[in-house]
Amino acid sequence: MPIFNAEYEQMDRGELAELQLRRLQSTVAWVYERVPYYREALDARGVKPRDIRSLADVRLLPFTDKTALRDTYPFGMFAVPMEQVVRVHSSSGTTGKPIVVGYTKGDLNTWTELTARIASAAGVTERDRVQMAFLYGMFTGGWGMHYGIERIGATIFPAGSGNTERHLMMMQDFGTTAIVCTPSYALYMAEAAEQAGVDVRALPLRVGLFGGEPSGEGMRDEIERRLGILATDNYGLSEVMGPGVSGECEHQVGLHMAEDHFLFELVHPETGEPVGEGEEGELVITTLTKEAFPVLRYRTHDLTVIDASPCACGRTLARMRKVRARTDDMLIIRGVNVFPSQIEDVLMQVEGIEPHYQIVVDRTGALDDIEVRIEVAEEIFSDVMADMVAFTRRVAERLQSVIGLRAKITLVEPGTIERTAGKARRVIDRRVSE
Repeated sequence: MPIFNAEYEQMDRGELAELQLRRLQSTVAWVYERVPYYREALDARGVKPRDIRSLADVRLLPFTDKTALRDTYPFGMFAVPMEQVVRVHSSSGTTGKPIVVGYTKGDLNTWTELTARIASAAGVTERDRVQMAFLYGMFTGGWGMHYGIERIGATIFPAGSGNTERHLMMMQDFGTTAIVCTPSYALYMAEAAEQAGVDVRALPLRVGLFGGEPSGEGMRDEIERRLGILATDNYGLSEVMGPGVSGECEHQVGLHMAEDHFLFELVHPETGEPVGEGEEGELVITTLTKEAFPVLRYRTHDLTVIDASPCACGRTLARMRKVRARTDDMLIIRGVNVFPSQIEDVLMQVEGIEPHYQIVVDRTGALDDIEVRIEVAEEIFSDVMADMVAFTRRVAERLQSVIGLRAKITLVEPGTIERTAGKARRVIDRRVSE
């Protein structure tokens, strides 16, 4: 597979560390001069830009979280005047005020470069025809990948999200070779194609670039089997850029991180202290080249592991494990910590379970209850009652051995659980509204 920018993607790691330090020092000086929030936070800690003499000194800097970004809504964290901001994106704001981010012309050029790297690592070239099934609008997903794919020279079809019938038609009529969407929507398209009698595996489609939601190896295997493609994962978040932060190469052994543009740390979620090499921790990101919206030590709440060992693709950039869990989507049920990713991993190992499920948490009296609704293949749903009961019991026992709780298992027919072109709604926690 081609390497889009070998100068940086194959940089000597010693030289990379020197570059990171120079850029970190510049970023700290930049925000100290231009962002009142950071100047006050640094002054409160007695830290001046000149105190950053090594990469380890990043720990002198304050953490940033969503609360700070919402408290300064809408433009309080911008480091340049609005006359220099050429694009604004924001989060959905479903839990309050949205997080608003801005980009200068230089930021957009950087963003395009980074998403081009990711698409190239997945195997996209100027010969590809790429179908975009991400939402265009204030969400960063569609726009971010769009310009990176154009930078490579590939042809892009900006179809947007939804209207699955049209997507399938375009795949057939336009000769689509690559698709960009969430992994759950890729499975939905595979399902819709099967129902419509469209043999997707006979089409030119060969690679998928997936992001926007966590997914495990079981879901990847299902996507690759049903669509006949190479399924790659990429990672990003609006607060630090959008897509382009990291992405997989064809070897699928972790997501190469754009270390020349971001400084990555892993910390203990509770103490904020660094974790040991090879240990899981919460990903913390400091932007190194952002002009309009730089952030210091942004707490992503995403749990991962970082691996700096060489990759067979030739890139020297460290890799992060696919994010499967977040510190803030952890469910506490009867005192037990449960991550939705644990449940998905179990379900994907059970033959007959479709890749669509939903976790419902409720409270009966003083006790929490967990129900897992799973779609199963037609043949299982048409089994005799005794066989279905045995199947349900087997799934419940497997889950209990992993999460330590007995969950109620509800089998539903294929197509019962709501499909969406965006992020799948995997968890319904009814306790939240109490």
